[in-house]
Amino acid sequence: MAIIAIVGAGLVGRAWAIAFARGGHEVRIYDEVRGTAEEASQFAVTALSALAEEDLLDGQTTAEVSRRLKVVDSLVAALAGADHVQENTPEDLETKKRVFKQLDEAASPDAVLASSTSALLPSRFTEALAGRKRCLVVHPINPPYLIPAVEIVPAPWTDPAIVERTRALMTAAGQSPIVMKREIDGFVMNRLQGVLLEEAFRLVADGYASVEDVDVGLREGLALRWSFMGPFETIDLNAPAGVRDYVVRYQQIYERLFPSMQRRVDWAGDVIETIERDRRAKLPEADLQQRQMWRDRRLMALAAHKRKAAREIGS
Repeated sequence: MAIIAIVGAGLVGRAWAIAFARGGHEVRIYDEVRGTAEEASQFAVTALSALAEEDLLDGQTTAEVSRRLKVVDSLVAALAGADHVQENTPEDLETKKRVFKQLDEAASPDAVLASSTSALLPSRFTEALAGRKRCLVVHPINPPYLIPAVEIVPAPWTDPAIVERTRALMTAAGQSPIVMKREIDGFVMNRLQGVLLEEAFRLVADGYASVEDVDVGLREGLALRWSFMGPFETIDLNAPAGVRDYVVRYQQIYERLFPSMQRRVDWAGDVIETIERDRRAKLPEADLQQRQMWRDRRLMALAAHKRKAAREIGS
């Protein structure tokens, strides 16, 4: 069992707390905004009950996992004896620099310092730190207790032993680490998602498809395979002789498409009027929070199904 310090207990921090506690670790939750850590703990208890209903607590009871969550009222208390620090403060470079300086000075020299940032390269806020070799990004798709993929992104100076230690911790906690060889803007997941979003906005802006039709294409099409296979395995299985055969057969299609996919559409331009109108017609703004809760329950059901299928069919 490791001691995990959650620094910043908003949407991402509270989700990490659940994931680590379910993974068997002692979790200390801290946020500099008064009351936020307490709210995160209360949210975690509610979420754990829902996870238990879907048999997603790995045979543990809600009470067992809840006992591993502890709210603390100072950064010093959170960091005392911590093996791994997961920072979840706002996506602001100066904030990250300030917080990581505090973490590097106060945490045990052996503690890993990880950021959940989705947009900042680790080199941008760790370069000046004395303990920079133990710093890296560990970026989840939120919420990590339902979506296991997590990006481990080293800075140029991160110790490879720290990367491996973090990979092992994430794997043991039930996550599926993506261990990057070096940093790049957007990491892996946002770069992949960005390609899809760019084309989705372009198809709607240019009048080729509706918002709902694009969503159907993913929801009822590509995403069904992608929920249990990645793009390389998908094409490996979509040609009689595998991935090389697929390239021989189909590369020319994508080569032909590529030039028309280089023009950006301004997401905040005229197209947002169409997208927002269509989305609000389908889902009024007042119903967004309820739909978010529906999304999380569907994710729980999907996670339960994937676990069951992996046991019975294989992964």
